[in-house]
Amino acid sequence: MILCVPPNPAIDRTLHVSALRAGEVHRADAVLAAAGGKGLNVARTILALGGEPLCMGLIGGHAGNLLAELAGREGLSAEWTRMKNETRTCVILVEDGSDATVINERGAEVSAAECEAFVQDVWKQSERVQLVCVSGSLPPGFSAHLFQSLLLGLVERKKSVWVDTSGAALSAALNVNGINLKVNRSELSEVLGVDISNAEQAQRVSEQLREKGVASVVVTLGKEGAILTMDRSAWLAKSPEIKIVSSVGSSDAFLGGLVYALEAGNPPEVALRYGVAAGAANALQFGGGKVQKEKIERLFEKSTLQ
Repeated sequence: MILCVPPNPAIDRTLHVSALRAGEVHRADAVLAAAGGKGLNVARTILALGGEPLCMGLIGGHAGNLLAELAGREGLSAEWTRMKNETRTCVILVEDGSDATVINERGAEVSAAECEAFVQDVWKQSERVQLVCVSGSLPPGFSAHLFQSLLLGLVERKKSVWVDTSGAALSAALNVNGINLKVNRSELSEVLGVDISNAEQAQRVSEQLREKGVASVVVTLGKEGAILTMDRSAWLAKSPEIKIVSSVGSSDAFLGGLVYALEAGNPPEVALRYGVAAGAANALQFGGGKVQKEKIERLFEKSTLQ
């Protein structure tokens, strides 16, 4: 079992239109409502590959009830922490021939007591697993300091912790020795104030982070693939060229494929290839995290490793 934790989940409403023009009225020709948040997409990928994810997050109100129901319909097991305010909704607009336009709500304000209850719930459920993924943004009211404490508590409990976040939350995570980091180059560049434009620069920055206490680092580089640095080794994996339908959720699918393969006992370089294959498979269709095992396996066979 893998614990998938999006602190700030959402209802994701994905709408497909043939063409998107600002200021005009559109009619969507396809609509998908799903339990959203980066951690939910990670969990979907793990489930599609045959793994057993357990989801956690702060949810509230009618939208929170709907999120829990939608996750359950997909077969995603969950242990939610309830909050007073309403769960957010995010809108994803997918246009033919273009990547998606995403409008994310910040999320509802959470109280200090709700945040503390969530942290305690995560620590409690982590007793059931060895591997934990913490993904996405923090809701308003959830401090970076408390987020750091959440991660530190998981590391102290001897869990393998993978973190995928940005901004202040990412800065806080970098101060926790022993975590594993999955991040895209723009997020890492912004937090560290350095330029990361290629795999060599990503590897150099990753090695510096490892010297400061990060256990392993994955930097995703878009079409250029992803590089994993750990145990004084580094690997660059790339998927074959594909025709992208929507890249929304691909970074989450990447993490799902990576951690699923690691938990299954695969070497890190093989797990990296599963990650890029899962990310590419996600981009082939409409809706984040809606991957198919057969497509991931085919793309895995065609992936390359350096």
